[in-house]
Amino acid sequence: MNELSSGMIIGLIIGNVIFIAALSFGISRLLFKNHINQQKNKANDLIQTAEEKAKEVELEARAKSLKVSQETDAEIARRRMDLSREEERLQKRRTELDSRMDRLEQRESALNKRQSIIDKRANELDKKFEQQVLELQRIAQMSMEDAHNELLAVAEKEAQADMARIIRQIEAEARAEGEKRAREIITDAIQRVASEHVGEVTTSVVPLPNEEMKGRIVGRNGRNIRAFEQEAGVDVIVDDTPEAVTISCFDSVRREIARRSLERLILDGRIHPAYIEKVLAEETREMERDLQEAGEQAAYDAGVAGLHPEIIKKLGRLKYRTSYGQNQLAHSVETAKLAVVMAAELGAEVEVARAGGLLHDIGKAMDHNVEGTHAAIGAEFCKRHGVNAAVVNVISSHHHETEQESVEAVIVEAADAISGARPGARREDLEQYIKRLKALEEIANSYKGVSQSYAIQAGREVRIMVKPEDIDDLASTRLARDIAKKVEETMQYPGQIKVTVIRETRAVDYAK
Repeated sequence: MNELSSGMIIGLIIGNVIFIAALSFGISRLLFKNHINQQKNKANDLIQTAEEKAKEVELEARAKSLKVSQETDAEIARRRMDLSREEERLQKRRTELDSRMDRLEQRESALNKRQSIIDKRANELDKKFEQQVLELQRIAQMSMEDAHNELLAVAEKEAQADMARIIRQIEAEARAEGEKRAREIITDAIQRVASEHVGEVTTSVVPLPNEEMKGRIVGRNGRNIRAFEQEAGVDVIVDDTPEAVTISCFDSVRREIARRSLERLILDGRIHPAYIEKVLAEETREMERDLQEAGEQAAYDAGVAGLHPEIIKKLGRLKYRTSYGQNQLAHSVETAKLAVVMAAELGAEVEVARAGGLLHDIGKAMDHNVEGTHAAIGAEFCKRHGVNAAVVNVISSHHHETEQESVEAVIVEAADAISGARPGARREDLEQYIKRLKALEEIANSYKGVSQSYAIQAGREVRIMVKPEDIDDLASTRLARDIAKKVEETMQYPGQIKVTVIRETRAVDYAK
């Protein structure tokens, strides 16, 4: 019974389970079908919505297409109207151009007729002009070429007169302004640099304590004087000059060594060949020291530093070199100071002007065996010893032997002329002075049309009187320049020489 009950219970349970499973399967199938139906409904809704939207887009596209088509048709119609108007305008212009061409052709025809009439009249006028010219030539007894030449001569003379007047006016204005400024600069330079000493004259006369000393200098059979002359390289002149002998030598340094040595021998009293040789050697060494000190002092006075020792030594030799009585070392220092003042006033390179002024005449210290002018050999010497190229050009060009490449070269040239030309700087003997004056007057008198010439102001100016009937105003200007150029080429002189041509015109008549 119990087993039967248990089997029934199990069977019920199994039946329930089967029932529940079948019920669940049915419910699940029903739910799946419902889900599928829902999905189909959603898909149908989406398809319907898409179709509606597609219809809307299609309608919108058709509307836009219709609008674009309408706008295009309107634009085409407008363009056709514009083209039509442009064609009408072109046609109108073509018609106007054709009308203008017709009128131009008519005018050209009229002008051709007038031109033929004008040519005919011109030919008639040319014939009449030729007849009048021939008649005028017959009356004036002068050909056209002669009249033309005479007219040109008159015009040339008038042009020359006008040109001379303009030249004089321009030169006067430039000279007035330039001289005013130059006078200020030069006066300031001279006032600031003017030295109190005058030019020294190197002497070669040695005073003696008595006449007996001449015999001791000559020595037995002239051995002392021969030994002295051979060792010193000088000539000793023993003449009738009381209590003095003269030393002659072209080398100023050797002459100074000989003078010092002879004075020392005279003071010592021991005059014989061996002692002469010793004294000359000692004085030569002493002279070398003096030259070095003189060069260093000159460089210090001028304010130039950094010079090569050989340049300092050569510079010191200028202490015993003179030009027209002016000491060359003092002249070089003075030129450097003048150049510095003018360079500072003009805004130029002061140091270049300073060094150029100090070294411009260093070539005068060279030995006579060196060939060339003092400007050229001085420039070459300084170039070899490391002097600035601008300063070398100043040295080589201060006498216009080479081209002046800077304003400092012009300033040093002016300073050189000022130092040599200022009052008391130089002097020359009477014979040379008279020769220079005569040479100036002879150069002036050698030109045609000069009636008289006078060298005045110690040869600083030459005034020339010309014949007014031979030389006009323009020729006077040319004559002054020609004479000045010839003086530069043929004469040697310190400073500058002014050439003044004077032309006087007199109109004389008599009342009867």
